[in-house]
Amino acid sequence: MAVRCLARQMRGLCWCMSKLENMPGECEMQVFIVYAHPSEDSFTRRVKDSFIKGLETVGHGYTVSDLYAMNFQTDMTEAEYHREANMLAALPLPEDVIAEHEKINACDAIVFIYPLFWMDVPAKLKGWFDRVWTYGFAYGENRTMKTLEKGLVICAAGHTAEKLKSNGQLDCINTVMLGDRLFDRVKTKELLVLDGTTKSDEALRTGNWDKHLEAVFDAAKNV
Repeated sequence: MAVRCLARQMRGLCWCMSKLENMPGECEMQVFIVYAHPSEDSFTRRVKDSFIKGLETVGHGYTVSDLYAMNFQTDMTEAEYHREANMLAALPLPEDVIAEHEKINACDAIVFIYPLFWMDVPAKLKGWFDRVWTYGFAYGENRTMKTLEKGLVICAAGHTAEKLKSNGQLDCINTVMLGDRLFDRVKTKELLVLDGTTKSDEALRTGNWDKHLEAVFDAAKNV
């Protein structure tokens, strides 16, 4: 009798564990994707799509700020400049900046997807950092930005990884994106460079295409 009771309990435990593993919610990551590319017909847009498919495969939730589609304002106003330069956290913030703050604090991980322009992000994304990384939120005393579990930077680069390394450019990307812009705002930081995607070498680009999209898909599943 005791053996049969134990067997029934074990079956019940296994059933409960199975249900818990398939329940949405607490175990899922909420991911905020900041995407910047001026063209819908681009490799980088396909990178974004592949990343989202990877998230959906494992049940992660996500929000996307498509900066070009949103026509996100990149330039600071004079009022914004004075707020930041004088570190006056009590001054009001624009509504579009507040909206980005809310997306950040509602997520567990933040992901940046963009093409490499002159060893940096496109102007839209640079302006996003200028305006969204505000005093009192992303830096300064008593900042209100939560510390995120993970920050992932995915950039498409025309040069090969070997060339980026030999020129010291890869170190620059690491320093600026991971060391400065993400810094201690995330617990775990990662840079994924999708190299060799220049249109000037179609054979190289074609050879890297599927490999890179698969790497992005896997990165999303393991975010």
